[in-house]
Amino acid sequence: MKESQHVEWKVSWRDEYLKWICGFANAEGGVLAIGRNDKGKVVGSRDAARLLQELPNKIRDLLGIIVEVNLLSERGREYLEVVTPPYPSPISYRGHYYQRSGSTLQGLKGAALDRFLLRKQGRTWDGVPVPGVTFKDLSGASIRRFRTLARRSGRVEPGIGREPVPNLIDKLRLREGTRLKRAALLLFHEDPERFVSGAFVKIGFFRTESDLAYHDEVHGDLFAQVTATIATLQMKYLKAAIRYEGIHRIEEFPVPNDALREALLNALVHRDYAVSAPVQVRVYEDRLAIWNPAVLPEGWGLDDLLREHASLPYNPNIANAFFRAGEIEAWGRGIQRIFQACRDAGNPEPKIRLTGHDLWVEFDFSSDYLQIVSPKGGNESITEASGKTSVKTSVKTSVKTADALLELLRQNPQMTLAEVAVKVGRTVRAVEMASAKLVKAGRLRFVGPQKGGRWEVLR
Repeated sequence: MKESQHVEWKVSWRDEYLKWICGFANAEGGVLAIGRNDKGKVVGSRDAARLLQELPNKIRDLLGIIVEVNLLSERGREYLEVVTPPYPSPISYRGHYYQRSGSTLQGLKGAALDRFLLRKQGRTWDGVPVPGVTFKDLSGASIRRFRTLARRSGRVEPGIGREPVPNLIDKLRLREGTRLKRAALLLFHEDPERFVSGAFVKIGFFRTESDLAYHDEVHGDLFAQVTATIATLQMKYLKAAIRYEGIHRIEEFPVPNDALREALLNALVHRDYAVSAPVQVRVYEDRLAIWNPAVLPEGWGLDDLLREHASLPYNPNIANAFFRAGEIEAWGRGIQRIFQACRDAGNPEPKIRLTGHDLWVEFDFSSDYLQIVSPKGGNESITEASGKTSVKTSVKTSVKTADALLELLRQNPQMTLAEVAVKVGRTVRAVEMASAKLVKAGRLRFVGPQKGGRWEVLR
């Protein structure tokens, strides 16, 4: 037998070890051995016979639980084993709560204590009723937005648009008795921060880890936060890479929209709202990272999150509303969908880190994207102000690029602009801009489908 989540060794008894017994009772149960050293060797307990009589009563009186105390012997040395079963109700020692986690004992405070007490009561954080709030306090715009999304999703009854608000709230299971649940306020109140601190999104552009250039905050109900956050990122924080397929202009953002949306939904729907810090979106020149305080199901680690798993949302009431609105799935595939969206777009797979309850999803921008929006070299420069990008190219360089482009396409009309860029030693963006000007001037055109077509040099 080794020390583990269910086993602890002590050479002799001290009353402070009642904390360990409390921790076992609040977790999955366990065995506290008195008379074993740190290596598990039996060294014996001189007070074994006395402790055999005293400990059951002391544990009952101070913790309010019944345990099994066994007197054992090995090689003539007596020792004790205190066997503690898991308890369905929360157990405290002198007003404090402890829980066994791995092979360590943890004192529970703040958000961790809230999570523990709710779980022991069979409740979830978002299912707790809030006094003093009525249906009239909910936002009509938020309700209408949900009705529209729900009708499109087909995951609700056809008459959802005509349901009175109380009926709608009841069908979403967002009321307990006469009181609205916390989830209802986050979903449909225009200012959920009146009730939940940190229920918003903070966005920042960082030149370095410590150098914040500018930032924004997105407030409102959760559905509005999703839409507004993505819009703010794409209008102000993320530069669109522009390329051409034939004469067609295509704008691509560094993070695929489906991946960005899924990551943001995961952060808002599954976060721990007992933590007062807002969801953070950090944008850098070469990457974007989303942070949220997350709580995984009991016993889960990062590997469990990354592999296929059942849907076990931390906020089931919020998750149900987003599912009915067609915003998320209910199969536990959110992480897989993020990875697949990046693969489909030819982007690097995201990095996911979990430290305690801090969950980071980080998207590295592709090298092709960075080459387009941040070309290296003395003839081009990128200037950034308030999230908008402008490209400055010398006229002399543009003329040389255009002449070389026309000559290459005369010789090989099937060449792609990326291949031309390699030949002339310019960036793809510079070649794309030159081709667009030539098309506009009537000197060049693209014939046929985007894939399999060819260039024609007109003059």
